[in-house]
Amino acid sequence: MTPISSKLPDVGTSIFTVMSKLALDEGAVNLSQGFPDFPISEELAEEVMKAMKAGLNQYAPMPGYPPLLKAISEKVQHTFGWTPDPATEVMVTAGATESIVCAILTLVKEGDEVIVFEPAYDSYQPCIALAGGTMVPIPLNFPDYSIPWDQVEDSITSRTRMIVVNTPHNPSGAILAESDLEQLERLAHKHGIYILGDEAYEHIIFEGKKHHSLLSRPSLKPWAIAVFSFGKTFHVTGWKIGYMVTHPELMVEMKKVHQFLTFSVSTPMQAGIAAYLSSGDHYSGIGPMFQKKRDLFLDCIKGTDWKPLASHGTYFQVVSYDEITKENDYDLAIRLTKEMKVASIPVSVFYHNRTDHKVLRFCFAKQDETIIQGAEKLCRILK
Repeated sequence: MTPISSKLPDVGTSIFTVMSKLALDEGAVNLSQGFPDFPISEELAEEVMKAMKAGLNQYAPMPGYPPLLKAISEKVQHTFGWTPDPATEVMVTAGATESIVCAILTLVKEGDEVIVFEPAYDSYQPCIALAGGTMVPIPLNFPDYSIPWDQVEDSITSRTRMIVVNTPHNPSGAILAESDLEQLERLAHKHGIYILGDEAYEHIIFEGKKHHSLLSRPSLKPWAIAVFSFGKTFHVTGWKIGYMVTHPELMVEMKKVHQFLTFSVSTPMQAGIAAYLSSGDHYSGIGPMFQKKRDLFLDCIKGTDWKPLASHGTYFQVVSYDEITKENDYDLAIRLTKEMKVASIPVSVFYHNRTDHKVLRFCFAKQDETIIQGAEKLCRILK
């Protein structure tokens, strides 16, 4: 057999797969991988079943099921004050991940550079590599995970094609401010740079804070690609339903890539979500629900040497253990899973150079009993 030259030689098994498998093998409480363990909406499930029984089981139109495209357009209008054309500015994808892949493969070419803020979700760098581009990592300020804008300006070259932002931010829970969008807007126009916004957790935001979307800045429209996730929003991560909103000229090219990645997304799921969205407001309670779960987790570890950093969104809580042990975070995450039977994610894996700030990420998108059980295990003194 001819040896295979890997296009992704530095990519191995995802840390999420590794830690979830270890949690299962060890019988540990899994607060690592970001998926809920509680039931989804019965109404949503019923709408999907209705769609299946009505015969909506064949290919959907390539850009998306038309009633869902219309519902997304109406949702954007209600949230951000302008109405994208369902036919030319909205596309349904196989999860937010496919939207990210589409955007990068469409816009990034051989030799291009893409600025990515670390810690970063692990799909960005491989997508950039597959497109022939180079990731330019910029570390966020620790411990508040804010963007160092002076460094961003210094990192831009004639080859800079795109900046990737993620808000609310996985893994830290940080969110962008209005001033951050002003900076992105300035750089996009000054340098002709596209801005890819991973906004999968847009509705999971706390303390009444506002989600500052790329879609809220009209002058960013020619440069912005905003990506969203029904899976994260409605606790159906296994359905892999996401969508993107972008300028019509960009969308023409995005659709070319999408049609040869997946072509279309599960028809009954799209139809079910469309019907569900038409039945009322299913968004407003999401943030408060997850804030209660975050606060439950924080209350359970209060008074210990686990020191939580601020989490303003997502369903993740980053916790410092610097006063407990000086172990590297990967080794500690493994040890916690094996010895204390609670699984987490070491945040160093979100950095290309494995920067270790002695913090772990815990997922609180769980039943209250699961959160309490996991937190109680963490409250034991580590030896």
